[in-house]
Amino acid sequence: MCKILLLEDDFSLITGLSFALEKAGYALDTAQTLHEADALWADGKYDLLILDVSLPDGSGFALCQKVRQICSVPIIFLTASDEETSMIMGLDIGGDDYITKPFKLAVLMSRINALLRRSKQFQPSQMQLQSNGISMHLPEHQVYKNGMPLALTASEYKLLRFLMENPNIVLSSEQIMSNLWDCDGDFIDPNTLTVYIRRLRTKIEDNPNKPSRIVTVRRIGYKWNAVN
Repeated sequence: MCKILLLEDDFSLITGLSFALEKAGYALDTAQTLHEADALWADGKYDLLILDVSLPDGSGFALCQKVRQICSVPIIFLTASDEETSMIMGLDIGGDDYITKPFKLAVLMSRINALLRRSKQFQPSQMQLQSNGISMHLPEHQVYKNGMPLALTASEYKLLRFLMENPNIVLSSEQIMSNLWDCDGDFIDPNTLTVYIRRLRTKIEDNPNKPSRIVTVRRIGYKWNAVN
């Protein structure tokens, strides 16, 4: 059974989400403050985090940053703000998805299911992908650059794997998003993929401003430029 941590200070929303998630078969812990969530996170193991951004004692961004120092568990942000800068910040610090209140419960459940499905779905036909100094050890979900480990989020890992599994093939943005989210992408902000690509480049490229591994193909998409 997948276990989820919900950090939210709105009691009515907690009640509704708790009912829906438990009915769907998920185990759930809830916290109403950053302090409570921090204690729960320290004591438990979770398959997914749902974090409110604005809390009485801080922001869900702070917990995300702490979690990202040690693991790549999928993280969804809930927020009343629909500002693009806030969304980009959430993705930049390691969030996998960002949902603006009010939202439809069916949409949230779809995104939760997709993230959990994709994070658990890797049954590798080979043990390792390797090119351009980047190696992915698939069973362990570990990525290395020139032998040094990289800290990637779940979405960054999925994006990198999809690119490396299709070397020197131009993949459209629609193809990538469909694979990454396991859906048609109609409700995904068009800036999301750009943010993920930029964030991944900062970790795997020698010079993110002049990328040599993940190459942009103008007006089409991206490709993994495999040279060895």
